[in-house]
Amino acid sequence: MSGAFEIRGGKRLSGEITPQGAKNEALQILCAVLLTGDEVRITNIPDIKDVNKLIEILQDFNVKVTKNGKGDYTFKADEVNFDYIKSKEFKKDGAKLRGSVMILGPMLARFGEAYLPTPGGDKIGRRRLDTHFQGFVELGAEFSYDEEEAFYSLTAKELNGKFILLEEASVTGTANIVMAAVLAKGKTRIYNAACEPYLQQLCKMLNRMGANITGIGSNLLTIEGVDKLHGTEHTMLPDMVEIGSWIGLAAMTKSEITIKNVNWNQLGVIPNTFRKLGIELEQRGDDIYIPSQDHYKVQKFIDGSILTVSDAPWPGFTPDLLSIILVVATQAKGSVLIHQKMFESRLFFVDKLIDMGAQIILCDPHRATVIGMNQETPLRGTTMVSPDIRAGNALLIAALSAEGKSVIQNIEQIDRGYENIDERLRAIGADIRRID
Repeated sequence: MSGAFEIRGGKRLSGEITPQGAKNEALQILCAVLLTGDEVRITNIPDIKDVNKLIEILQDFNVKVTKNGKGDYTFKADEVNFDYIKSKEFKKDGAKLRGSVMILGPMLARFGEAYLPTPGGDKIGRRRLDTHFQGFVELGAEFSYDEEEAFYSLTAKELNGKFILLEEASVTGTANIVMAAVLAKGKTRIYNAACEPYLQQLCKMLNRMGANITGIGSNLLTIEGVDKLHGTEHTMLPDMVEIGSWIGLAAMTKSEITIKNVNWNQLGVIPNTFRKLGIELEQRGDDIYIPSQDHYKVQKFIDGSILTVSDAPWPGFTPDLLSIILVVATQAKGSVLIHQKMFESRLFFVDKLIDMGAQIILCDPHRATVIGMNQETPLRGTTMVSPDIRAGNALLIAALSAEGKSVIQNIEQIDRGYENIDERLRAIGADIRRID
């Protein structure tokens, strides 16, 4: 569904918007269905490319998939076709999707072997998979990599619990090792484990399936291995990146918006980070209500120094929302330093915002200083290309607030992460349409 969005910005929006199920949780939870031959029912699954691709891969493994309704599926992995994992088709399918790396842990735990093409076509090392393999090897797996085929293989006669210290608190790495350890013999302890809400969700679901995991929500997970797991039901959390995006959208367009069913107690520092930019928002039941504001003023630090917003592993501020904070800061009153610590090259989309009239100084690949324009000079509409999922959403918000017409190309990147985003925005009054 590539193509482009044509947006006429500068309109105030109003109404209610409901966030989709969390993509990053879905990719973990869907892989976990491979750990049991029983039925697992999952609800609030987002209808987006990356997730649907993973469901197709599960079907190719001969997992029985039943769609019960929108975002509601039942999975039964009682007759897994293991030959598929060694096939040419899987080499092609699995390589397209980074989330497919999380089938390794369940496969290794339940069947004693697992294979994977180099995910996402990235060079090894760029998106380091080392954490995953380090953990599997410590649990007793043999690891080999076939350079010609760009194919990893793991085999294990049996997995034995170990103390594992992770080099980095990788979310997918932690998830993968947890899924392998639940069926290992003895006790595994994972220190410097990621503790994101999505990972907590996975651990709680595994416990309902009969696993024995303690320390959930902390950076030290203890897993007592069990012989087998059984079925369960699970509902996804709402996507916190989408929730943050809608807060930013409301502020930039001076709109009164209610974000429904946000699971407030799982949002961590997100609401307060937006409040630091002067955005008013309040909790109403399990919704976030954002009143219409003509201006928002950045809060300085107590000693009067400039506000810095930086990302950090959970419970710090998620790197996926820094691009949204940056866009919102362009129309705040005051200045903000955005410091992207966890990834390279995520800030390069600022040149598009500068083209639209934003006052931003890119200090280096990790830091940008934004001088807010206090809604006195709106951004100008322009034509731009979306570089990746998160920047795409940030540019969308910029375009919706800008004066005049904008065109965003390469929207396949946005569709990969967000479900029917144009329809949902039109429902609250946005002027956005798809063009070829």
